[in-house]
Amino acid sequence: MARNSAVKARTWAINQIRALTISAPREVRDRFRGLSAKDLISALARSAPPETSKIPLTRPAAPRRLARHYQALDGEIKEAEAEIGPLVTKAAPKLLALPGVGAETAGQLLETAGDNPERLRSEASFAHLLRSLTHPCVIRSHPPPPAHRGGDRQADRALHTIVLVRMKYDLRTQKYVARSTADGLSKKDIIRCLKRFVARAIYHLLPRPQLTTEQLRPTA
Repeated sequence: MARNSAVKARTWAINQIRALTISAPREVRDRFRGLSAKDLISALARSAPPETSKIPLTRPAAPRRLARHYQALDGEIKEAEAEIGPLVTKAAPKLLALPGVGAETAGQLLETAGDNPERLRSEASFAHLLRSLTHPCVIRSHPPPPAHRGGDRQADRALHTIVLVRMKYDLRTQKYVARSTADGLSKKDIIRCLKRFVARAIYHLLPRPQLTTEQLRPTA
Protein backbone atom coordinates (compact mmCIF):
# COMPACT_ATOMS: atom_id res chain seq x y z
CA MET A 1 0.00 0.00 0.00
CA ALA A 2 2.83 2.37 0.82
CA ARG A 3 4.52 1.63 -2.50
CA ASN A 4 1.30 2.10 -4.48
CA SER A 5 0.68 5.43 -2.77
CA ALA A 6 4.20 6.63 -3.60
CA VAL A 7 3.86 5.49 -7.22
CA LYS A 8 0.63 7.47 -7.63
CA ALA A 9 2.22 10.56 -6.08
CA ARG A 10 5.30 10.23 -8.31
CA THR A 11 3.10 10.00 -11.41
CA TRP A 12 1.23 13.12 -10.31
CA ALA A 13 4.54 14.95 -9.79
CA ILE A 14 5.96 14.18 -13.26
CA ASN A 15 2.65 15.14 -14.88
CA GLN A 16 2.73 18.50 -13.11
CA ILE A 17 6.36 19.04 -14.08
CA ARG A 18 5.66 18.38 -17.74
CA ALA A 19 2.64 20.68 -17.63
CA LEU A 20 4.76 23.50 -16.18
CA THR A 21 7.55 23.07 -18.73
CA ILE A 22 5.06 23.03 -21.61
CA SER A 23 3.52 26.31 -20.45
CA ALA A 24 6.93 27.92 -19.89
CA PRO A 25 8.56 30.37 -22.34
CA ARG A 26 9.97 28.98 -25.60
CA GLU A 27 13.62 29.00 -24.47
CA VAL A 28 12.67 26.83 -21.52
CA ARG A 29 10.63 24.44 -23.66
CA ASP A 30 13.50 24.13 -26.12
CA ARG A 31 15.94 23.36 -23.33
CA PHE A 32 13.90 20.49 -21.92
CA ARG A 33 12.20 19.22 -25.09
CA GLY A 34 12.86 15.55 -25.82
CA LEU A 35 14.32 14.74 -22.41
CA SER A 36 13.32 11.49 -20.77
CA ALA A 37 11.58 11.70 -17.42
CA LYS A 38 14.80 10.73 -15.64
CA ASP A 39 16.90 13.37 -17.41
CA LEU A 40 14.23 16.04 -16.98
CA ILE A 41 13.98 15.40 -13.25
CA SER A 42 17.75 15.41 -12.85
CA ALA A 43 18.16 18.68 -14.75
CA LEU A 44 15.42 20.48 -12.82
CA ALA A 45 16.57 19.19 -9.44
CA ARG A 46 20.08 20.52 -10.11
CA SER A 47 18.86 23.90 -11.32
CA ALA A 48 19.77 27.01 -9.36
CA PRO A 49 17.36 28.46 -6.79
CA PRO A 50 14.75 30.85 -8.25
CA GLU A 51 16.45 34.06 -7.16
CA THR A 52 19.71 33.24 -8.98
CA SER A 53 18.35 31.12 -11.81
CA LYS A 54 18.71 32.36 -15.37
CA ILE A 55 15.83 30.13 -16.50
CA PRO A 56 12.80 32.42 -16.98
CA LEU A 57 10.16 30.02 -15.74
CA THR A 58 6.74 31.50 -15.12
CA ARG A 59 6.68 29.76 -11.75
CA PRO A 60 10.44 29.27 -11.18
CA ALA A 61 10.26 27.48 -7.82
CA ALA A 62 7.61 24.90 -8.67
CA PRO A 63 9.47 22.67 -11.20
CA ARG A 64 12.58 22.50 -9.01
CA ARG A 65 10.59 21.60 -5.91
CA LEU A 66 8.47 19.08 -7.78
CA ALA A 67 11.59 17.47 -9.23
CA ARG A 68 13.08 17.02 -5.77
CA HIS A 69 9.76 15.73 -4.51
CA TYR A 70 9.79 13.21 -7.37
CA GLN A 71 13.27 12.07 -6.36
CA ALA A 72 12.18 11.63 -2.75
CA LEU A 73 9.19 9.55 -3.82
CA ASP A 74 11.41 7.48 -6.09
CA GLY A 75 13.58 6.72 -3.09
CA GLU A 76 10.54 5.66 -1.07
CA ILE A 77 9.44 3.32 -3.85
CA LYS A 78 12.86 1.66 -4.07
CA GLU A 79 12.97 1.29 -0.29
CA ALA A 80 9.53 -0.33 -0.27
CA GLU A 81 10.48 -2.68 -3.11
CA ALA A 82 13.60 -3.74 -1.22
CA GLU A 83 11.40 -4.69 1.74
CA ILE A 84 8.66 -6.38 -0.31
CA GLY A 85 10.97 -8.88 -2.02
CA PRO A 86 12.19 -10.76 1.09
CA LEU A 87 8.71 -10.70 2.67
CA VAL A 88 7.08 -12.22 -0.40
CA THR A 89 9.85 -14.79 -0.76
CA LYS A 90 9.31 -15.88 2.83
CA ALA A 91 5.51 -15.94 2.60
CA ALA A 92 5.07 -17.68 -0.76
CA PRO A 93 8.33 -18.62 -2.53
CA LYS A 94 6.58 -20.83 -5.08
CA LEU A 95 4.44 -17.91 -6.18
CA LEU A 96 7.50 -16.03 -7.41
CA ALA A 97 8.49 -19.06 -9.50
CA LEU A 98 5.44 -18.60 -11.74
CA PRO A 99 6.18 -16.96 -15.12
CA GLY A 100 5.50 -13.25 -15.09
CA VAL A 101 5.09 -12.94 -11.32
CA GLY A 102 7.30 -10.36 -9.62
CA ALA A 103 7.64 -9.27 -6.03
CA GLU A 104 5.21 -6.35 -6.40
CA THR A 105 2.45 -8.29 -8.15
CA ALA A 106 2.88 -11.25 -5.80
CA GLY A 107 2.78 -8.91 -2.80
CA GLN A 108 -0.49 -7.37 -3.99
CA LEU A 109 -2.07 -10.79 -4.52
CA LEU A 110 -0.95 -11.94 -1.06
CA GLU A 111 -2.36 -8.77 0.48
CA THR A 112 -5.69 -9.29 -1.28
CA ALA A 113 -5.83 -12.95 -0.24
CA GLY A 114 -4.94 -12.07 3.34
CA ASP A 115 -7.67 -9.45 3.52
CA ASN A 116 -10.25 -11.91 2.18
CA PRO A 117 -9.49 -15.34 3.68
CA GLU A 118 -13.10 -16.46 3.28
CA ARG A 119 -12.69 -16.08 -0.50
CA LEU A 120 -10.02 -18.81 -0.63
CA ARG A 121 -12.44 -21.69 -0.18
CA SER A 122 -12.55 -22.41 -3.90
CA GLU A 123 -10.75 -21.58 -7.09
CA ALA A 124 -13.86 -19.89 -8.48
CA SER A 125 -14.35 -17.62 -5.46
CA PHE A 126 -10.74 -16.50 -5.64
CA ALA A 127 -11.07 -15.81 -9.37
CA HIS A 128 -14.22 -13.80 -8.63
CA LEU A 129 -12.29 -11.76 -6.07
CA LEU A 130 -9.69 -11.00 -8.74
CA ARG A 131 -12.47 -9.85 -11.11
CA SER A 132 -11.66 -12.81 -13.34
CA LEU A 133 -13.98 -15.29 -15.01
CA THR A 134 -15.73 -17.70 -12.68
CA HIS A 135 -15.19 -20.61 -15.09
CA PRO A 136 -12.08 -21.38 -17.15
CA CYS A 137 -12.13 -20.82 -20.90
CA VAL A 138 -12.43 -24.29 -22.40
CA ILE A 139 -13.78 -23.50 -25.88
CA ARG A 140 -11.54 -21.13 -27.79
CA SER A 141 -13.93 -20.82 -30.71
CA HIS A 142 -16.51 -18.99 -28.57
CA PRO A 143 -16.02 -15.76 -26.63
CA PRO A 144 -15.89 -16.19 -22.85
CA PRO A 145 -18.81 -14.93 -20.74
CA PRO A 146 -18.57 -11.34 -19.50
CA ALA A 147 -16.49 -10.78 -16.37
CA HIS A 148 -18.05 -9.07 -13.37
CA ARG A 149 -17.15 -5.53 -12.29
CA GLY A 150 -16.73 -6.19 -8.57
CA GLY A 151 -13.73 -7.59 -6.76
CA ASP A 152 -10.37 -6.08 -5.88
CA ARG A 153 -9.16 -3.60 -8.48
CA GLN A 154 -5.55 -3.64 -7.31
CA ALA A 155 -5.44 -7.44 -7.50
CA ASP A 156 -7.02 -7.31 -10.95
CA ARG A 157 -4.33 -4.86 -12.04
CA ALA A 158 -1.62 -7.18 -10.70
CA LEU A 159 -3.16 -10.13 -12.53
CA HIS A 160 -3.35 -8.08 -15.73
CA THR A 161 0.34 -7.17 -15.41
CA ILE A 162 1.31 -10.83 -15.01
CA VAL A 163 -0.62 -11.76 -18.15
CA LEU A 164 0.97 -8.97 -20.21
CA VAL A 165 4.45 -10.06 -19.10
CA ARG A 166 3.66 -13.65 -20.07
CA MET A 167 2.35 -12.59 -23.46
CA LYS A 168 5.64 -10.82 -24.12
CA TYR A 169 8.17 -13.30 -22.71
CA ASP A 170 6.55 -16.70 -22.07
CA LEU A 171 6.68 -19.08 -25.06
CA ARG A 172 3.79 -21.23 -23.87
CA THR A 173 1.56 -18.19 -23.49
CA GLN A 174 2.58 -16.90 -26.90
CA LYS A 175 1.56 -20.21 -28.49
CA TYR A 176 -1.82 -20.04 -26.73
CA VAL A 177 -2.33 -16.48 -27.99
CA ALA A 178 -1.51 -17.56 -31.54
CA ARG A 179 -3.95 -20.50 -31.41
CA SER A 180 -6.74 -18.42 -29.88
CA THR A 181 -6.23 -15.63 -32.40
CA ALA A 182 -6.49 -18.16 -35.22
CA ASP A 183 -9.73 -19.42 -33.66
CA GLY A 184 -11.20 -15.93 -33.85
CA LEU A 185 -10.87 -14.68 -30.26
CA SER A 186 -10.11 -10.99 -29.79
CA LYS A 187 -7.09 -9.84 -27.80
CA LYS A 188 -9.39 -8.66 -25.01
CA ASP A 189 -11.02 -12.09 -24.71
CA ILE A 190 -7.65 -13.84 -24.85
CA ILE A 191 -6.38 -11.72 -21.98
CA ARG A 192 -9.49 -12.52 -19.95
CA CYS A 193 -8.98 -16.25 -20.51
CA LEU A 194 -5.32 -15.99 -19.57
CA LYS A 195 -6.22 -14.11 -16.40
CA ARG A 196 -8.48 -16.99 -15.42
CA PHE A 197 -5.72 -19.54 -16.03
CA VAL A 198 -3.21 -17.50 -14.03
CA ALA A 199 -5.73 -17.03 -11.19
CA ARG A 200 -6.10 -20.81 -10.97
CA ALA A 201 -2.33 -21.34 -10.75
CA ILE A 202 -1.96 -18.62 -8.11
CA TYR A 203 -4.82 -19.99 -6.01
CA HIS A 204 -3.07 -23.33 -5.51
CA LEU A 205 0.14 -21.63 -4.33
CA LEU A 206 -1.37 -19.23 -1.79
CA PRO A 207 -0.87 -19.82 1.94
CA ARG A 208 -4.07 -21.10 3.51
CA PRO A 209 -5.09 -19.04 6.59
CA GLN A 210 -7.05 -20.52 9.46
CA LEU A 211 -10.64 -19.28 9.17
CA THR A 212 -12.65 -18.26 12.21
CA THR A 213 -16.14 -19.58 12.93
CA GLU A 214 -17.59 -16.27 11.76
CA GLN A 215 -15.72 -16.46 8.45
CA LEU A 216 -16.86 -20.04 7.86
CA ARG A 217 -20.52 -19.12 8.36
CA PRO A 218 -22.40 -18.98 5.01
CA THR A 219 -23.30 -15.50 3.84
CA ALA A 220 -26.85 -14.54 2.91
